[in-house]
Amino acid sequence: MNELDVVGVRVEMPSNQPIVLLREVGGDRYLPIWIGPGEATAIAFAQQGMAPARPLTHDLFKDVLEAVGQELTEVRITDLRDGVFYAELVFASGVEVSARPSDAIALALRTGTPIYGSDGVLDDAGIAIPDEQEDEVEKFREFLDQISPEDFGTGNQ
Repeated sequence: MNELDVVGVRVEMPSNQPIVLLREVGGDRYLPIWIGPGEATAIAFAQQGMAPARPLTHDLFKDVLEAVGQELTEVRITDLRDGVFYAELVFASGVEVSARPSDAIALALRTGTPIYGSDGVLDDAGIAIPDEQEDEVEKFREFLDQISPEDFGTGNQ
């Protein structure tokens, strides 16, 4: 397993499909995962430290975990089959729960939980971006600084 950082979310054109971009810590691979608009909003809210007037599903889940004394210790992006990514939530009790990567990432950002990607997933779907191409990633980061969760076309519920 390789630790991953969340670079951010953006809308891929021309398909208008949101993606979350993860970066391998200590490596040069990036992992793009296509996600839904609701999850994009949830991830963007968490990254920007925004607290909605009413809790989103991931905020609620975090609050429930705290209320029942469960600690989320890590999130794992475990597999890629037929173009679909799979993830697991790993709890301090040893329990592992299957999850969509977008939900797992949104929850990890809210709880400060590390995110890991399997070697197989990074080998299959990771994109190596050498240091000399870092300018493109920097442009992506600048784009993220200017985007807001409302740009994903979903409202608070």
